[in-house]
Amino acid sequence: MTAEERRLQEDRDRTAYWRRWGPYLSERQWGTVREDYSADGDAWSAFPHDQARSRAYRWGEDGIAGISDNHQRLCFALALWNEADPILKERLFGVTGPQGNHGEDVKEYYFYLDNTPSHAYMKYLYKYPQRAFPYDQLVQENQQRGYHDREFELVDTGIFEDSRYFDVGVEYAKHTDEDMLIRISATNRGPEAKPLHLLPTLWFRNTWSWEEGSEKPSLHQQTDGTPADTAVVAAHHPTLGDRWLYCHQPDTLLFTENETNAERLFGSPNPSAYVKDGFHDYVVGGDRSAVNPEGTGTKLAAHYTLTLEPGETRTVWLRLADRADLNAPFGDSFEAIFQQRQQEADEFYQRLTPQALPEDRRRVQRQAYAGM
Repeated sequence: MTAEERRLQEDRDRTAYWRRWGPYLSERQWGTVREDYSADGDAWSAFPHDQARSRAYRWGEDGIAGISDNHQRLCFALALWNEADPILKERLFGVTGPQGNHGEDVKEYYFYLDNTPSHAYMKYLYKYPQRAFPYDQLVQENQQRGYHDREFELVDTGIFEDSRYFDVGVEYAKHTDEDMLIRISATNRGPEAKPLHLLPTLWFRNTWSWEEGSEKPSLHQQTDGTPADTAVVAAHHPTLGDRWLYCHQPDTLLFTENETNAERLFGSPNPSAYVKDGFHDYVVGGDRSAVNPEGTGTKLAAHYTLTLEPGETRTVWLRLADRADLNAPFGDSFEAIFQQRQQEADEFYQRLTPQALPEDRRRVQRQAYAGM
């Protein structure tokens, strides 16, 4: 029995809950029937992409390379900005059913490279352009094409010419069923030095605004007894309990609330001084008043501001755990755990895949499993 098979047996026996945390975050929650409260049932128009950064979801969340617990109470995903886009890149973009000449279609390039059934090891790759993302062009070109025309894709815009993009890899390795190591690596594939903002984000799904008397969870920065070169955020939820996010050398921590920006969307007063699109306003808009200086909220981002030379790779480390007393969260064991989980994933798929299959087809099959 491989290490991965032992973890699955422990999960079945409920001696450890290896599947409590996994890639359960949706790629798209906007424009879905889950969030549609319209009179005519037009989900696409009722909750468009342009509202997603400002409007709190009720029934789920979405994000890039995201994970959550199995009840999607606490979520983690990556946001990015290249100093060219008009909005913070917090979720994937695509054309809606009415906009696409073949219906709805995501217009991004991302790859699920590896995963195991216990989610003890997960690997994801996102290709982030360095030029401004062509949101309007993608919609307009696809809308004017007919059923028998090919779709207009992101690569057709020329945005990737001269390899002007970042390869952004996100990896997760579980030390235990409640201790997740996170490694985010960004590589500049282009010919010039370019800026890149990485915002690993931790937040609670808004479950408190819909029922009077619901207890609101909280995130706050922990300042006492934190390890060197590490920022620590404590997360408390009434049913999930307590977790701690360790961030290795962030430039700053940003806090806001996962609350709808009603003023922007509907012209009505906001329920909170800090709202869901606070990080967009802070990073892209330069509004320093958009985040909570008290270091508390229901949405948190560790902000890393990088400048990458051509071919350069930079890596940031984080760790989400059920312990507040990790004295060396990013010590030598951090990379060793990643290496061990990768090796265990190799062993698991070695047993699972037919031996007669050529190596290239084995890789295809393994990545197909990862995408499931």
